[in-house]
Amino acid sequence: MALVTTKEMFKKAYEGGYAIGAFNVNNMEIVQGITEAAQEQKAPVILQVSAGARKYAKHSYLVKLVEAAIEETGVDLALHLDHGADFEICKSCIDGGFTSVMIDGSHHSFEDNIAVTRRVVEYAHERGVVVEAELGRLAGIEDAVNVSEADSSYTDPAQVEEFVTRTGVDSLAIAIGTSHGAYKFKPGQKPQLRFDILEEVERRLPGFPIVLHGASSVMQEYVQMVNQYGGQMPGAIGIPEEMLREAAKMAVCKINIDSDIRLAMTAAVRRHLVEHPDHFDPRQYLADARDVVKEVVAHKMVHVLGCAGKA
Repeated sequence: MALVTTKEMFKKAYEGGYAIGAFNVNNMEIVQGITEAAQEQKAPVILQVSAGARKYAKHSYLVKLVEAAIEETGVDLALHLDHGADFEICKSCIDGGFTSVMIDGSHHSFEDNIAVTRRVVEYAHERGVVVEAELGRLAGIEDAVNVSEADSSYTDPAQVEEFVTRTGVDSLAIAIGTSHGAYKFKPGQKPQLRFDILEEVERRLPGFPIVLHGASSVMQEYVQMVNQYGGQMPGAIGIPEEMLREAAKMAVCKINIDSDIRLAMTAAVRRHLVEHPDHFDPRQYLADARDVVKEVVAHKMVHVLGCAGKA
């Protein structure tokens, strides 16, 4: 029962042809739902915290919630910073108990990305913390991440060897067609991942763990439930789960999932309040939200990530 790094997780995932789910956490119910699913499925799991989550729930609260989850479930957890904007934020999380951080220098030039990533890696490795970086830019909006389609770009496989060698980074997020948020594609647009890029990256970096951001499937049963109970989410669509499972069989060892959790929770709360208009106790509708988080995470572990039974 401990906070652990992702190093051993990723090694087993790469060799076993599966991926670890990295689920964003913002409050107690999300932490409970994810970790209870991991406990029941006997699956490795990463809890990740965005800048928005740290602003909303505060760093100390989130760390203590994760520590409580470890004590309650007996599950080993990695605590990861998602999309660290600069060295200072990464340093704060490293000093504050995180076991993994992402430095997102993808908005910088190639050389500047290398420089800031290398600085974070040196600081983190001295303290036993692992580092994820990013090459290429994903379109979409999620928390502090807001990248237009025009500014997005696929990862150039020709750059990955130099980047990893010069930075010493432990894992690499690449852009192959995933997108942040619940509106990943335009109406009528067919979702497609660039497996050719992934294959070339794998060829150039054999055995090296790759990460997919923006990999929610925007599960349609919850979109329909949101709309049925008063919401308005027309045209919300995500990455087909079979594509993510295929990526998990290749070099992808970490798949980030956030929007699916938000969507399912919102659907559950909307339904509860419509079906029980007399309820005003948050514990009543948030219990439904927690239960649906657990269901979604368990589904992902079994059917998408392939990591159930691998802890």
